[in-house]
Amino acid sequence: MSAEPNKAEITNAGSALSAQELEDLTQKLVAALKTVYDPEIPVDIYELGLIYKVDVADNKDVTVDMTLTAPGCPVAGEMPGMVKDALTGVEGIGEVTVNMTFDPPWTPERMSEEAKLELNMY
Repeated sequence: MSAEPNKAEITNAGSALSAQELEDLTQKLVAALKTVYDPEIPVDIYELGLIYKVDVADNKDVTVDMTLTAPGCPVAGEMPGMVKDALTGVEGIGEVTVNMTFDPPWTPERMSEEAKLELNMY
């Protein structure tokens, strides 16, 4: 994981993409992830820290490892599709795969400062 608690690890397993290409795609992917909201919390899933890892393959296929605020979350069955739909709209990427994980479990410490302010957690 990265140094900032809410920031997803964005990786490129190979070396076919230049650093600039990966940076450009990262900005587009993060922007797309920020359009997806947990229906019970008025904060996007990226700022909530629900995205653990985004891997961009050499062919620009994208694999996302994410979690939910709780395993029993009412949108558990829908959230992967919502994320896939948002990322599929990003120009230049290939196939999108979304994996759900609860290891490690999500905690409020993963939220960004912005999310904490939005939820009055200070």
